[in-house]
Amino acid sequence: MALTTAYLINASKLEQFLNDLRSAQAPERFTLKFLEELGYKSTNDRLFIGLLKALGFIDDSGAPQQRYFAFLDDTRWREVLAEGVREAYEDLFRLNKKAHNMSRTDVTGKLKSLTEGKKSENVIDNMARTFLELAKLGDFAASEAPALEEKPETQPAPQMAAQEERTVLHTRSRLVDGLTYRIELVLPPTRDKAIYDALFRSLREHLL
Repeated sequence: MALTTAYLINASKLEQFLNDLRSAQAPERFTLKFLEELGYKSTNDRLFIGLLKALGFIDDSGAPQQRYFAFLDDTRWREVLAEGVREAYEDLFRLNKKAHNMSRTDVTGKLKSLTEGKKSENVIDNMARTFLELAKLGDFAASEAPALEEKPETQPAPQMAAQEERTVLHTRSRLVDGLTYRIELVLPPTRDKAIYDALFRSLREHLL
């Protein structure tokens, strides 16, 4: 399921955390020590690490990924964040491609459904608040994939069209004196059933 269950206890700190993240040099590994060096030392702050993994900023070992480095660009960080949010909450965006514009009530309801009622009300509430805070900070318009241009249907070449008018309706093979003869009946384009009946009757009389 492409729906992260990572969340923050205090989502209101998210914007400041992301600002601090962009102001610091990317580490070789995003560890608890590095988080504390950024000034986030409480137990609840450790949840930031799980969220960064969910957003594709760091891998399971804490190593920064390409999205982390792209996020450091002050001109694109909101767009990059939105890309990570779309990925982390893919199932939510499948239900509503404008999920980032949904109300808290709608987000909460969809999360309850997607998690099949297996999460407590408190967890769902934290998940919803975290998502809404991310949605507020991301630039989802800029992160939308460009629409693919519709290609005109390929028309069959004239010679192919002529061949398609010939309908092969019956084939028969016979073995005569060690040789195999293959007879193919090609019907003319017509809606007159009597013509088809006559052709098959003649075929049966001469070959059977």
